[in-house]
Parts: sequence; structure tokens; C-alpha cells
Amino acid sequence: MKAASNPIQVPAGAGRPAKEWKFSDILASDPRIRQKWEKVRKYFFLRESTYDMTRKCNIRCEGCYYYQGEKAGATGIEDPEQWRRLMEKEKQRGITYVVLAGAEPSLVPELLDVCHDRIPLGCIATNGLIPIDKKVDYRIHVSVWGNDATSQQVRNAENMLSRQIQNYGNDPRAVFVYTFTRHNIGEAGEVMDQLAQNNCRATFNMFSAPAGYAGGLAHDAQSLEKTRQTMEEIGRQYPDHVIFSPYHRVVHTHRLGLHDLFSCPYPRANPSTDIGLGRSFRQYRADLTWKRDTACCVPDTDCADCRHYAAGSAVVTARMFRHAACPETFAAWLDYVDVYLAVWVRGYEKSPDLCDQHTAPPAHHLF
Repeated sequence: MKAASNPIQVPAGAGRPAKEWKFSDILASDPRIRQKWEKVRKYFFLRESTYDMTRKCNIRCEGCYYYQGEKAGATGIEDPEQWRRLMEKEKQRGITYVVLAGAEPSLVPELLDVCHDRIPLGCIATNGLIPIDKKVDYRIHVSVWGNDATSQQVRNAENMLSRQIQNYGNDPRAVFVYTFTRHNIGEAGEVMDQLAQNNCRATFNMFSAPAGYAGGLAHDAQSLEKTRQTMEEIGRQYPDHVIFSPYHRVVHTHRLGLHDLFSCPYPRANPSTDIGLGRSFRQYRADLTWKRDTACCVPDTDCADCRHYAAGSAVVTARMFRHAACPETFAAWLDYVDVYLAVWVRGYEKSPDLCDQHTAPPAHHLF
């Protein structure tokens, strides 16, 4: 996962190309661009939806998305037959990838098995305190919010990182997701050191405030910059254990949120039902219902503050044509998609980055 030996050079502050490029000319400009394009385009068949598997959880975290809004009151359905019928219908309407989440999916193991049996590609978002049967061969994202002292404070769980590593260390399904808040930036290095010592791989997330959140975890300009610097330092120190790219650092720590940078395509923010996520995406609640006006990957997040890693995986990857403006910007987008697939798809391995510098998002300034 080290950077390419001859990275593509990116002019500082580039937001608009100096000339108009044809897509075929961008691919022909560098054989590494064409090679990574051919690699990632094989996965364009992925069509996702997300599912709240249960309203139960074994811990309570400050700023938890699940316990915000109407969905927290949904009556959980834990009948495997009803879930099996739902998965069959999802397959029929073209869904090829499932994200199983809140509250805590590991508390309903039979339902995980049912989903995997019907749709074999997917991911489970878990707090990692309960092992998930290895026959459920999805990616498993283990959420980390700091060292054990911080987890005790904001998640009410003792020795959390040690228990997570005990359950998922050396598990090829697992990616540990370190969520940067305003207050845990300085702990990321010691956490990453512990993860690397136990052969765990990690990626980064940004705390994105739920609507109406008034706590102290939300980012400000100073913490965004400090987080970006910390991400870069840790990535340089643990290149074989961190799954991230320079373009991730830019778009997830930018002063603008993902929606303002790229226009979120999820139904909650996108009225169009013609193509893409606006047509296919649904976010099912624990009672197996869904609502278009609240459907996104992290419901009840304040859209203006959304820098969530899961949102970026769809919001940025969906904007291929905006990035296909010049070789430099398209190379940064390819690095982003390469990381997205490595984090979310079992068996996909990240390639060396094409860009080792920060690239400005299309039509925006760097940071």
C-alpha cells in the first residue's frame, strides 16, 4: 500500500484544468491510470442499500446516529423468514451489496446469516464486542473512537480496544474504523500502534454531527486541520496497515462538507429518481420499512456537517464525470475508489496511490 515510485504530479491548488480533456486522452496519458481504471470499473455493478438489523445495542455511545430521529422508535422484526423475503425482493430489484448496521448487528446473528445467504456481498458495522461467525463472509467494520479511556468516557465500555482486537485481530474480514472527533486526535497514534502490532488494518472516519447535536465532539476548523496532519503522519508510519489516500484526506477534512463539495446523491438530498442512488438506494429500518425523505447511509446526520466515511464512499465515487476533467484529478478519484473498494469489498486489495499529494476537489479550492 505504499505510494507509487513516480507519483502523478498535482499542481498546488488545482481546482480547474488548464485545458479540456477527452476521457480517452486521460486514460492514454499514463498507463497507470488506465490500469487502475480497468481494475476498479469491474465493480461498477455494485448497488447498495442499508439495513438496521435491530434496535438493540449492548453499549450507548455519545452522538450515536441510530438513536436519533424516528427510526429509533421502530419495532424490531427478528423473524428470519421476513428478512429472507426482504432479501429476495432486494435481489429482484437489483441490489447487489448490503450494509448491515444499527443498532448492533452482532446481537442478531441468525439474521446476518440470512442476509449473507441471499446477497453474498456486503459489510457489517459493529462495535466489535461480540464475535461474528466466520461463515458470514462480509467485510466487518469495527468502530473505534479513541483509546480505552476515551471509549469508557463516550461509549461506556471498559477495555474496548483490547476486546475488539481479541475478537477481530488477524481476521481478514475486519477493517477497524477510527472515528476522529474534536477531542481524540492525539490518541490516534497510540491506537494505530496497538492495531498494527496485532496485524489489524484500519481506515479513518470523521465524526459528523447528528441533526440537533449540541455535544463537544463536532469538528471545527482547527480540528479539521489537525486531523488531516495526523492522518498523513499515521499513514506514512503504518503504510501496510492504513487503508486511505491523499484525496481522502482532502475531501474528508475540507472546510466544506461532502454535500457542499459534491452534491449528495442519496435520496434524502436528491429528489431525482431517474438514475443512480436516487433511484435504487433504500435505508430500511428495523421494522423493514423505509422512507425516501430520510434515506441516506447515515440517517439523521446534519448534512452540512457530513464528512462520514460511508457517505464519502458513495458521494465521491458517484461523481466520476466531475473528476474526469484532467489526468491529475481523475487519478485522485481513482485512488479514492480503490480505497473504497478495499475497505468495503472482501478480497479486493488496494494498489499503490497514483497521487502522493493533495488534490483540490473539482471546482473548489484545496481545503
